[in-house]
Amino acid sequence: MSSPPGLLVSAPSSGTGKTTVMLGLLRAFRDAGLSVQPFKSGPDYIDPAFHRAAAGRASYNLDTWAMGPDLLDAIAARAQGAELCIAEGSMGLYDGVATRGRAGFGSSAETALRLGWPVVLVLDVGGQAQSAAATALGFRSYEPDLPFAGVILNRVASPRHERLTRLGMERAGLPVLGALPRRGDLTLPERHLGLIQAVEHPDLETAIAGYAAFLREHVDLAPLRVAAGGHALPAAGPLLKTPPAQRIALAQDAAFSFTYPHLLEGWRDAGAEILPFSPLADEAPAAGADLVWLPGGYPELHAGRLAAAATFRAGLRHHAETKPVHGECGGYMALGTALIDKDGNRHEMAGLLGLVTSYEKRKFHLGYRRATLDAALPGHAPGTALRGHEFHYSTILDQPDRPLARVADADGNPVPETGSIRGNVTGTFFHLIAAEEAP
Repeated sequence: MSSPPGLLVSAPSSGTGKTTVMLGLLRAFRDAGLSVQPFKSGPDYIDPAFHRAAAGRASYNLDTWAMGPDLLDAIAARAQGAELCIAEGSMGLYDGVATRGRAGFGSSAETALRLGWPVVLVLDVGGQAQSAAATALGFRSYEPDLPFAGVILNRVASPRHERLTRLGMERAGLPVLGALPRRGDLTLPERHLGLIQAVEHPDLETAIAGYAAFLREHVDLAPLRVAAGGHALPAAGPLLKTPPAQRIALAQDAAFSFTYPHLLEGWRDAGAEILPFSPLADEAPAAGADLVWLPGGYPELHAGRLAAAATFRAGLRHHAETKPVHGECGGYMALGTALIDKDGNRHEMAGLLGLVTSYEKRKFHLGYRRATLDAALPGHAPGTALRGHEFHYSTILDQPDRPLARVADADGNPVPETGSIRGNVTGTFFHLIAAEEAP
């Protein structure tokens, strides 16, 4: 199957400005009249919403550790009709898990290799000049088969600084695709899980338009488009074969927003009807729903409102008497007995599970998860192996219910966050990405 050419925007590490470069490129190419398909390499559920705002097309995650070949092909096929694909990497270009899983290491470089998308390396050259070329050359040479488009120099201090840095790149034989002067106003607002959500940005459209203008001024877009490439893809199948239920009541608001786009589209494509509702607006899930799904988000920032949302809690409990309810991470915490905020205040949650969590003493939980179900989770039978990702700062104080699964990290080490089940209610701290494909 023919596919549009693509590029992957990456960097040596986080914090180098690749997200603002990504958003600027998406909008700049869109303003030039191109249909641009964005992607995110890795398990990020915040960036795709920013991509969509910039490109005007839904952005999808591509994850070579969590996704099998069939799902990767089906997601890549969402680019049909676009003229250019641009993917944003996660962390540093080669950062992935230590142990090879059945599907791969999960690095941005692996995504670029699989799709054949040349890498655009965003390089923070602050505090160095010709020496930056040694860093870039190391990234270019580390994986000789990796297609490489060139570098964008970021945070350039002066014309002299740019000239010296370019001299180093010329000596190393590395194309310089642009040089971005240092500007403090080009950062996106952040909180403890990374960027704030796109819907929370005070003026996202103005910010993206500014990034695009900045990129057009300092990056030559024509060579970037010429450098784009990719492999032909096989005919792609569906994202999902069957949805977890026919009518799914999905919590959607500032407290519950972390759902992977490929899952939502997979549910719809498989014939499910998604019925959004807002717990923060004290809305009950639709009475005729077959399943209530509470995704992750920031319930700790809205714990008081959730505790006072009597209509939401009553509707949730009524549904759970006869039909399934599932929560992921923040949704899992909201299904529990109580949530203790960073100031030590206890807020009563839905009480459908015994889980008690606390943000008073933050503990960082991050990484891929492989879960083998000991009980059914909506859409998946006991014994199914699932792959997902965990990212939160909460601590479990009590989890009296039966474990839902045996959960391990990417290296196979057991983790204590097993999820739990009580009656028709299930919850996990990991965000589901995909069930393992049959070999």
